Amino acid sequence: MGRYTFRLPDIGEGIAEAELVAWHVKVGDVVAEDARLADVMTDKATVELESPVSGTVIELGGEAGDRLAIGSALVVLEVEGEVGGGGPSTGSGRAVVERSQPPAPIPKSISSAQPELVEGPAVLREPGAKVLASPAVRARASRLGIDISNVPAGSDGRIAHADLDAFLASRAAMSATSAKPLEMLAGAGETIKIIGLRRRIAEAMSASKRHIPHFSYVEECDVTALDMLRGELNSGRSIDRPKLTVLPLLIRAICLALPHYPMLNARFDDAAGEVTRYDSVHLGIATQTDAGLIVPVVREAQALSIWQLADEIARLAAAARDGSAKPAELSGSTLTLTSLGPLGGIATTPVINRPEVAIIGPNRIVERPVFVTGADGSERIEKRKLMNVSISCDHRVVDGWDAANFVQAVKRQIEMPMSLIL
Repeated sequence: MGRYTFRLPDIGEGIAEAELVAWHVKVGDVVAEDARLADVMTDKATVELESPVSGTVIELGGEAGDRLAIGSALVVLEVEGEVGGGGPSTGSGRAVVERSQPPAPIPKSISSAQPELVEGPAVLREPGAKVLASPAVRARASRLGIDISNVPAGSDGRIAHADLDAFLASRAAMSATSAKPLEMLAGAGETIKIIGLRRRIAEAMSASKRHIPHFSYVEECDVTALDMLRGELNSGRSIDRPKLTVLPLLIRAICLALPHYPMLNARFDDAAGEVTRYDSVHLGIATQTDAGLIVPVVREAQALSIWQLADEIARLAAAARDGSAKPAELSGSTLTLTSLGPLGGIATTPVINRPEVAIIGPNRIVERPVFVTGADGSERIEKRKLMNVSISCDHRVVDGWDAANFVQAVKRQIEMPMSLIL
């Protein structure tokens, strides 16, 4: 009999680690070649790992929620005969992309920073001294929320992945010795470990609030004419066209206003200190799924008609909910729209989808009595449909004046909706 060590394979360019989200085997199980072993999650997708050999599981390399470095032992199998000359063998294994998940952030700039921990021991370096590390090591340090200048270098003067691992271990140990245990409260229910997509969302939202100085602005819009137009378009639509909601019309209004306010359709690279503005509108649509919040992207939204927008929104939402969305459909947005539909509330203060610089949130439509001024200057009270539009912006890039003027421009489009279909 021999032992075969299946190590976490390289499952993507620039991927240094992956999160173990589910086991399909346990110690003692007999597995066949190509049998599913585990699912792991990277920034880009959930990946199914298959066994390269047949054997009996004798060791598992972690539990759901653990982060494993590429090349670390995942499963140890007992196999027939001697493997690799009788010593422990390493398997590259097979990795099959099973289902896409959103990077809660977008690979280049969105941090998947850990919750704040006690920092490891300080490193004394000469002021202005250059820190030597590969781009992959720097990217991993950024994802982990580590200031790489604090990490001790190896004997060759360069910081490697092993040095990051040692730094993380020392930091975690210091945090554990200083942390106080949580008080156990009477009547406590189930304790749930935050893993997988929910952890990605938590990390992305924490990083966004930690790094971005948010401000929000809310404006009330009269959508009576907009809703009337929507009803007329739906009543006259052909059978092959989807039923319109307010969302495609609102997106059209946003796309018409954005060319005058390009600083809102942008991404901010913290590390480089650069803002990239975009002519094309790649609009993220925040979508609630059973697994959590996913943000599929409507590409070139400014070039689509309201019917095409309705089709694309429906297609992407369905793909996000059934797990069939491709990684490319879940990244690269330049602006995000988040809507709770009928549950939208009076006003929202949405969290920016970093590295974007703004996020827009339409709220619930309500009917209220409103003073209306006639052409002759007389005033009367009418029942009107009103909707608040909220926006949160990155104050490092967007001034309050620009955000307010942008929302006012969207409001003008909404309140004179014929311009949206011309």
